[in-house]
Amino acid sequence: KYTWLIGVIILFLLMATAFMGYVLPWGQMSFWGATVITNLLSAIPSLGVMLVNWIWGGFAVDNATLTRFYTFHFLLPFIILMMTMIHLLFLHQTGSNNPLGLNSNYDKIPFHPFFTFK
Repeated sequence: KYTWLIGVIILFLLMATAFMGYVLPWGQMSFWGATVITNLLSAIPSLGVMLVNWIWGGFAVDNATLTRFYTFHFLLPFIILMMTMIHLLFLHQTGSNNPLGLNSNYDKIPFHPFFTFK
């Protein structure tokens, strides 16, 4: 359960990092992409407008927004790395999914050294 949840969190963190990298060139497409996508958060009841204003750093997409996106774009890969390590820890404890129910114990090889040095 936690393995799947952390995997979904990693997915959203990766999408956020890619989006913030898309905004960094600061052209017309980047500006309007940032405006439209961040305005989607305003649909969250009673918290959305405050969240959008915090992300923007004001009342409109401006230089403060670009600085925040650059900071997040720099910091999120470290968070993704940490979450990936936690994900692998949970995966090591529970094992991967086996939807067919086949016994595959005879087929397993240890992660280290076979995959570590690849």
